[in-house]
Amino acid sequence: MTGADGFTGRQFIRSAAQAGHEVVALKADLTKAADVATEVASARADAVVHLAAIAFVGHQDARAFYDVNLFGTLNLLEALAASHASLQCVLLASSANVYGNCEQSPIAETQTPAPVNHYAMSKLAMEHMARTFLPRLPVVMARPFNYTGPGQAPNFVIPKLVEHFRRRASSISMGNLHVEREYNDVRFLCEAYLRLLQQAQAGDTCNICTGVTHDLRAVVACLERLTGHKMDVQVDPALVRGNEIHRLCGDPSHLRATIGELPAYTLEQTLTTMLAAA
Repeated sequence: MTGADGFTGRQFIRSAAQAGHEVVALKADLTKAADVATEVASARADAVVHLAAIAFVGHQDARAFYDVNLFGTLNLLEALAASHASLQCVLLASSANVYGNCEQSPIAETQTPAPVNHYAMSKLAMEHMARTFLPRLPVVMARPFNYTGPGQAPNFVIPKLVEHFRRRASSISMGNLHVEREYNDVRFLCEAYLRLLQQAQAGDTCNICTGVTHDLRAVVACLERLTGHKMDVQVDPALVRGNEIHRLCGDPSHLRATIGELPAYTLEQTLTTMLAAA
C-alpha cells in the first residue's frame, strides 16, 4: 500500500491486520519512478491500495496536486504493470470532490464529474489515466465522501473543531457553516476498502458513502452536547472558499450492492472517539 504514514493509511493497516492481512508499505517517493519500480518489484503483492496523495483542498501549490496525485499514480501503475505480478485488485483512492457542485443529490456514480478545484481535477485526471491500464491491471476507483477520525490533521475542519472543544477554547474562527458533508468514520472507509479488494470488479467506480450529511452547525451542536462546553463560533471571510462545494452527499446503492452492508457509525460515535483520543 501507499500512504501508510497518513491518516487513512494508519487506520487501514490496523483494519487490515485485524482481518488477517499482511501489509507491505511502499516507502518510495511516488514522484521518483525508478525508486517506485524497485520497491514494487520486490513487494510481490497480491493486491494494492493506493492512498498516498495531497488531500488538503486548500494546499497552496497547485502543481503539486498533479505531480503527486496524477503523475505519482502513473509511476505506480507503470511499475505494477512492468512487475507482471498476479494482482487481485489495484484500488485507487480518488475523491467525491470530482463531482463538484451538482444539482443531483444524493450523487450516484453515473453523475458526470465537474471538478471545481485543482485537488478534484487531479483526482479525475488520475482516474482517466488509470483506465488506460485496463485490462493489464485490475484497477478499481474508490470515490470516498468526507470522513474523519482520530489522527486526522488539524487543518481539516472536524479535527480542528474537536481540538478546540477538547481544550475548551473560548472561540473559534470558521469558514462557511452551512456546507453539508458526510462526516463518515474512517473505520467505515477502511472496511469498505478491504471488501472492495475482494469483491469489486476491475474497471469499477464506487462511491464510499452513507448518504447521511450534516452541516457544521450540527457538528458544533453535537460537540457542545458531548463536552458541555459552548464556544463563540465566528465566521472568518478569509476561510470561506470561493469555489466551495455546498452539499456533498453520496448514493450508497452501488457500494451496498457490491460489498453488502457495512458497520454504521453515528456522528456522535465518531466525535466521541476523537475526543477520547490523546
